[in-house]
Amino acid sequence: MSIPAAYLTVIVIWSTTPLAIQWSSVGVGYEFGIAMRMLIGLFALLLIVRLRGLPLPWNKHARQVYLVSGLSIFIAMSAVYWSAQFIPSGWISVIFGLAPIITSIFATLILRENNLTAARLTGMLLGLMGLAIVFAEGFSLAGIAALGVIGVTISTIAHSLGAVLLQKLKTTIPAISITTGSLVVATPLFMLNFAINQPWPADIGIKTALSISYLALLGTAVGFPLYFYLLKRLNAERVALIALITPVTALLVGAVFNNEAIGLRVWAGTVLIIAGLAIYEYGKHLPLARRWQKRWNQRPL
Repeated sequence: MSIPAAYLTVIVIWSTTPLAIQWSSVGVGYEFGIAMRMLIGLFALLLIVRLRGLPLPWNKHARQVYLVSGLSIFIAMSAVYWSAQFIPSGWISVIFGLAPIITSIFATLILRENNLTAARLTGMLLGLMGLAIVFAEGFSLAGIAALGVIGVTISTIAHSLGAVLLQKLKTTIPAISITTGSLVVATPLFMLNFAINQPWPADIGIKTALSISYLALLGTAVGFPLYFYLLKRLNAERVALIALITPVTALLVGAVFNNEAIGLRVWAGTVLIIAGLAIYEYGKHLPLARRWQKRWNQRPL
């Protein structure tokens, strides 16, 4: 698949995933929803690897890749599934819009990349202001909604850190194999979490079952490999830029298909986050930003 096609597919999947996450937990609990998603997704990926004759190495380097990615998936997905109980689905993508900024911070600290220009610092500030507004909306609705915002923020941090650590390992393992190995690590943890915290549900509704299937087959078996495919061919920040688009599309999906009300403050926070990301990525091309950068470089140390 071409990089543009993969990029577009990931945008569509990420736009619809937040609502599907909420629906997959209806009547069964989030622990069951995420455990079944990962279990079905793992079996689907193992079948794909087998039919396509792809390698699934298990040497020291491969184990490091699977461990880093698997733990990142477990922490990030557990946090976002838990948080989806307390906030509208569209908010998830809004907060995940901060992924490029958080990724850049980790890239600076871990990969020693010098990315903190004056324009990017301005973009970071705007993005954090947008997050603060979403936090304020969460507190105004109910204190428990603020917990959901905190949980998704933790998920975003874990996701971004995993992306940077994976790039540091510089693996050549195929994207589908990375996803499969990662789920070999993560799925037992999800199953253990379900076994400890929740009994088997008495009834599984059609909407819930379809949502779990969608997340397992498209969100996991297709979305994860495409994400790793892009991560291997583009830098981590460029991949995270998908979050520039998905906040708006996810809000609209939640409003249309789940009748979720979108408050003015949420839209204001979304606009600030997207504006911050746009300045963060493209602000260096603006004449004013170039003058700011020149002054920034000439500042006394």
